[in-house]
Formats: sequence, C-alpha cells, structure tokens
Amino acid sequence: MRWLIGVVLCVPLMVQAVSSQEMAPDFTLKSLEGSNLRLDEYKGQVVLINFWATWCGPCRQELPLLDRIHRRYQDAGFAVLGINVEGVDKTDEARAMISKAGVTFPVLVDEGQKISELYALEAMPTSVVVDRDGVVRYVHLGYKPGDEAKYLEVVKKLIRE
Repeated sequence: MRWLIGVVLCVPLMVQAVSSQEMAPDFTLKSLEGSNLRLDEYKGQVVLINFWATWCGPCRQELPLLDRIHRRYQDAGFAVLGINVEGVDKTDEARAMISKAGVTFPVLVDEGQKISELYALEAMPTSVVVDRDGVVRYVHLGYKPGDEAKYLEVVKKLIRE
C-alpha cells in the first residue's frame, strides 16, 4: 500500500503540460517595451520560447547565447521569445539583466505566472522549441554550458523543414 501511495504522489511530478508533438499553447503577453505579443503571430517561423528569472544563475549564462542564435538565424525564419516569470514587480531587474546580457530578442512578462502554469514549468530556465506550424518539437529543462549546441541542432533542422 505504501508503494502505491508513493507512485501516485510521484506521477504528477513526471507529467508535463507541453511535450513534443503537441500544439504549443497560444498566449499573449506584454513585452518589456510595452507592446502585446502573441505566439500565434509567429506561425510560419521556428520559435524558441525561453522561460527565465533574474534570480536564476544559469539563465544569466544562457541569455546571451540565445541572443547569438537569434541574431544568426532570424533572417532564416527563427525567433526567440524570452519570458520573464517574475511579473511586473521585477521588470526593472529584468531590464537591467537583459541590457547587461545584450539581449535583442523580445522579452515578455508573465504577470501572475499564468503562462508558466500553462506550460507547467518544472525547471528554470526552460526552453521550448516550436516549429513553423505551432507544434512543440523540443523541450529542454535547465541549462548547463554546451546545451546551446542541442538548441542549434534542433533549430537548424526545423528551419530546413
């Protein structure tokens, strides 16, 4: 009986709201610049959605690397959307962090963490790669140096499709 209870309690931790081959849940969020951006507006492009926070050390390492990929492939139909999960109370810190990192891609604010919940975040940072048709093709939890090579592999493959 204890074993069964342990299995039941662990199962929700293994479930992800977004997984490969599902349609990416659409969302509209306000950018740090004040404009509203909607994921569906990016249909026809390969999109890497990166959820991050100012308190996250690996996020600080990853953001400039994502920006390099964004700048290199944006003319080929690729975009990065950064989503700060901390809400409007931390927008000054988020602006300072992306400025220091030299980020040029749009950064959105997940007020109330509604989109974080919709995507059932389990780690920080989390990156979700969506193909031109709006289908999730890759989900990556966390970041360690070298992970960007896998992003590049996935992005280049999807751009060629």
